Amino acid sequence: MSRLSSPIRIRDVTFPNRAVLSPMCQYSASDGYADDRHLVHLGRFALGGFGAIVVEATAVSPEGRITNGCLGLWSDRHVAGLERIAGFIQASGAVPAIQLGHAGPKASIQRPWDGNGPLSQSDIERGDQVWDVVGPTDAPFDRGWLVPARLDRSGMTRVRDDFVSAAERALACGFKALELHAAHGYLLHSFLSPFSNTRSDDYGGSIEGRWRFPLEVMTAVRAAWPAGLPLFVRISASDGFEGGWTLPDSIALARRMKAIGVDVVDCSSGGINGPATASRLPRAPGFQLPFAEAIRREAGVMTMGVGLIRTARQAEDALRDEKADLIAIGREALADPNWALRAMDELDGATDRAFQRWPQQTGWWLAQRERSLAASRQGSEPQTGKADD
Repeated sequence: MSRLSSPIRIRDVTFPNRAVLSPMCQYSASDGYADDRHLVHLGRFALGGFGAIVVEATAVSPEGRITNGCLGLWSDRHVAGLERIAGFIQASGAVPAIQLGHAGPKASIQRPWDGNGPLSQSDIERGDQVWDVVGPTDAPFDRGWLVPARLDRSGMTRVRDDFVSAAERALACGFKALELHAAHGYLLHSFLSPFSNTRSDDYGGSIEGRWRFPLEVMTAVRAAWPAGLPLFVRISASDGFEGGWTLPDSIALARRMKAIGVDVVDCSSGGINGPATASRLPRAPGFQLPFAEAIRREAGVMTMGVGLIRTARQAEDALRDEKADLIAIGREALADPNWALRAMDELDGATDRAFQRWPQQTGWWLAQRERSLAASRQGSEPQTGKADD
């Protein structure tokens, strides 16, 4: 069996294989609610053989959204839509996971197809709302962007508690793994990077000061998230330019994260001074795998490799060479939702085995539908049930 096809157990959760759908924002929600589009979008990857499906960056507060179209978990009303998605993913044989984040100084911006910059008057006329943003300082992300309010201690406590509350709702939805977004210039990363965090109090200055708030958030979430369920953190392992956050900084941070109970470091890069993954790093296939390899080796923590990983062989070699423990696929999955099935088939003929479970999955959902229809005919409430763990 290939490494890509082999299961991996993290705490009490067994991932059926090492192919993970990377969290990818769709910017298509209304007031944070997940709908049928999100179910179909994510469900196709679960049917396509991925071992885990990570729901896109989901805001822990309304002002934590990147755009007006981002998902949210700041209200109990958001649970039902995401619970439906988590249930489908699990019933399809994959691990349901979700990424929680706060956009910080990069919040309240245009959707990418509208410009990916500050909201314009035409955006507002179309119905987009502008809200106040926050950050480690009052410096805007870039010229013309909203000026953030500098977070004080009470503000940081509120954000920390928002992360905890969203994690508790994620558990109520049925998610079995949780990822915190501390990359790409968003709030937690903006505290880490000396480029964006120029504070002179206990939450700035030295690396110990700059990572204080992100570690407080991670510690609080780990305490609220069940001990048997994995906690991932996505970081920008390097800002990619002089004077920014560096790989040695990430290795030191990873050691601290491991000590507080973070199980997997999801190793991306860039974003502190441009779009989400913008940096000066050469963007060749697998260009971020060296970060995952170094952090895995030097910090002794599991890592997930990302970054233009395109082929089955490339993913397999990264796992065999111990550059990462999991492989996250994004662009290639969008082009081919069955990427994982095809990759495992190419490596060791796993497609037939994966296809064999499809009738069982379909039968489960048909049974739920029949029960719902029968209950409706009898004028009673439908009993939806849940998939087995």
